[in-house]
Amino acid sequence: MKIEFLLHNAYGIGGTIRSTVNLAAALAERHDVRIVSVNRPVDEPELTIDPRVRLTHLLDFREGAESEEYVSPLNQRPSEIFRDERIDNGLMAATALTDERVAAHLAATDADVVVATRPKLIGYLAEYGAGRPYLRLGQEHLTHEAHVAELHAVMDPAIAALDAFATVSEADARHYREALPDARTRILCVPNAVPAPAAEPSDGTSRTIVSAGRLVGVKRYDRLIAAFARIAAERPGWNLRIYGRGPAKARLRKQIEELGLYERITLMGARSPIETEWSKGAVAAVASDAESFGMTIVEAMHAGLPVVATDCPYGPREILTDGTDGLLVPLAGPEADEHDAVGAYAEALLKLTGDEGLRARLGAAARTAAHRYEPSVIAQRYEQLFEELRPGCTTATTATGRPKKGGLLRGLFGGGRRQQPAGPRPQGDIDHPQARCAVDGDGSLLVRLPAGQLTGADTHVLLRHRGSKGKEAVRVPLPADGREPGAWVEARVERTAHTLSEGRWDTYVERSGDKSRRRLRAALVEQKALLGLPLQRTAKGSAAWVPYGTSDGFLAVRTWLRPQHAEATDVRVGDDGVTVSLALSGTGLGEGAELVARLRGADGSVGDVRAPVEDGAGCLPYGPMSRRVGEGEQDLWDVYVRPAAGAVLVRAGRIAGDLADRKGVDTFPAATRGDVRLRPYFTVTNDLTITVKDATGDDA
Repeated sequence: MKIEFLLHNAYGIGGTIRSTVNLAAALAERHDVRIVSVNRPVDEPELTIDPRVRLTHLLDFREGAESEEYVSPLNQRPSEIFRDERIDNGLMAATALTDERVAAHLAATDADVVVATRPKLIGYLAEYGAGRPYLRLGQEHLTHEAHVAELHAVMDPAIAALDAFATVSEADARHYREALPDARTRILCVPNAVPAPAAEPSDGTSRTIVSAGRLVGVKRYDRLIAAFARIAAERPGWNLRIYGRGPAKARLRKQIEELGLYERITLMGARSPIETEWSKGAVAAVASDAESFGMTIVEAMHAGLPVVATDCPYGPREILTDGTDGLLVPLAGPEADEHDAVGAYAEALLKLTGDEGLRARLGAAARTAAHRYEPSVIAQRYEQLFEELRPGCTTATTATGRPKKGGLLRGLFGGGRRQQPAGPRPQGDIDHPQARCAVDGDGSLLVRLPAGQLTGADTHVLLRHRGSKGKEAVRVPLPADGREPGAWVEARVERTAHTLSEGRWDTYVERSGDKSRRRLRAALVEQKALLGLPLQRTAKGSAAWVPYGTSDGFLAVRTWLRPQHAEATDVRVGDDGVTVSLALSGTGLGEGAELVARLRGADGSVGDVRAPVEDGAGCLPYGPMSRRVGEGEQDLWDVYVRPAAGAVLVRAGRIAGDLADRKGVDTFPAATRGDVRLRPYFTVTNDLTITVKDATGDDA
C-alpha cells in the first residue's frame, strides 16, 4: 500500500520529524512510503532518511532557489483557514499559496493513507481531503493542553472529520476523547517510534550527565542547571552536557556563568545523530514541566542510560517505571515552590551519580524496556489500525497483484526487505560511501564501509591532509574478502603506526589502479573512547586525533602534533585576572615557570603579561591587558606557558577529549574593566586566547 506523511518541514531535527522518519523507514520494509514536506527551506535534510522513503516538497523557500514562492502574490495573502496569528505564525507560516499547493496535492495524491503530523496539516487534511478515497489520519505530537483555544476552534472539528487520530500518550488520548465526545473518529494512543542506536551503548564509566532537546522554557533546563549546581561540590568529577538549540540559549548561558559552572556545564549545540552523544554519558536528565512523549527519554534508554525525569504530565510516567529503569522526580505541588522542585531533582541526581551499581541496574533495565518503542513494533500498531479502519487494506501484494500468503503481519519485518525499484543506486551511494567511524580504546580509528557501496577496485581508505593538498596522505588497505551484500568492510588506522601532521584530514575510498577516490560521508562518528584518553606521545611530539563530521556531512579527522603542549584543563575568570590550570605534555614545570599572554601581531613595543605558575596554575592579571592597543575591533592576547626560566614558550590550548572544535562550545564569561571587556576563548585551532574589546561594542 501507499502511505504518505505530511510534514511542515522535513529538513530539521525536531521530535516530530525524527519520529516520522523512524516510522516511515519501518513501514518502507514492505510498503511504498513517501514524506511530503510542505516547505523546503534548505537543500538537504539534517536527518538521514531511508533511501526507500521518497521525500518531496510543495513549497521551495531555499535561499537562491529558482522558484517564485517568495514573490508570488498568493504568498503575500493570508491563509483562508489559518488567519489568526495565534494559530500559525513565525517562519513558513501558512499563506494563500500554502493553501493552494496543499489542496492541489491532496486532490492528486494516489496514497492509500495520508497521515497529517501537526494541527495545521490536520486542518488541511480535513478540508481538502474530504471525500477522497484514502484513509485520513492525524497525529498529535504535543498535547491537548499545549494548544491555544483559537487553534482548537479550528483543529477539533477537523479531528472529528478524520478516520483516526493518534496521540503519543494514553493520558492525552483520554483528554481528546473527553473534549470530542461526539466524534466518530477513532482516537487512540500510538507512541513515537524510536530505533535502537547503531552506536555502541554507554559503558557507564564516564562522569557525564547528558540532556538533549530544544532550548525552550517548558524543558526547564534552568531547573536542571540549578539542581546540578547543588550537587557540584559533592560530585567534583561530574559534568553536565546539554544538547540542542533554541531561544533560551543566551539565558541559560548567563545562568551557567553566574553560577561559575562554565567549566562543568556545557551547552553543546545541536547534534545529529544524537545517539553517539548519549553513549558518552552515564546518566540522562529530563527536567521538563511537560513532555508530550519524551523521545529523548527513549533514546537515552536505548543507549543504556538510567534517566532522571520529572514526573511531569504525559510522557515520562508512561515510559519510565520509577526505581526500575529510571527515577521519577515529583514536580512542585501547588503549596510548594520551585526551590522544592530543584531540591528534589538534585537529590535524585545525587543518588544516581553516587551509586554505580544502581546506575548499572537501571541502565540495563532501560535498554530492555526501550525495545517496546522500536519502529518495527510501532509500525505494526499502525498497520493494525489501518486494517481495523479498512479491512484488507494492508495486505501486501506481489508483483502480479495477488495477495501474499501469511496474512496481515506475518513476515512484516522478518521476511526480507521490500525490493528497491530497478535502476541505478542513489547518487550519494555512488559518489560518497556512507562511513561509520569509531575511536578504539587505544585511539585508533575503525572505519567501516557498506560492502554494497564498494566496488572490487576499491582497495584502500585514504586520509589526505587538507593543508598539504594531498602531499601528505595515509593509506590503509581494505580487505578484499567479506564483501557480500549487507556486510561491512573495515579498515583500521592504527594510532601507533601513523604520525599525522597537525591539521584536518579528509577521508576517501581509493582505487589503487588509477588512484581515483571518492570522499566518505559521515554516517556515524563514535568518539566516546576519547573522553578519558590521554594525549599520545610520539617521536615527533604530543598527538591527538578526533574524527568528526564536517558541516557538509563528510568524514574528517582533526589532528594535533606538537613537540610540547600545555593543556588548559581549567580556565577561570576571576575578579583580578584569568586563572589557567595546566597539564604539560612533553615537558614538565620547573623553577621559574610562568604563564605568558602575548599580544598577537605586536611590534615589540607592547610587553608580555606574565604570571608565575604555582601548583600547576597561574593567574594572568587584567591590568596590562585592560588598555586597548590596536585600532581594530579587538586586541588578541595569545596564552603560552614558559615551563621553566629560559625555556621556549609552549602554546596553551585544549586538544585532549572528543571535541574537534571548541570555539563556541567551551565558553567563558567576560570581565569588564573600565572601558573594555576581556574574555578568554578557544581559537579555531583550540588554542587559548584572551580577546579585549571596547565595552560598548558587541560582546565576543
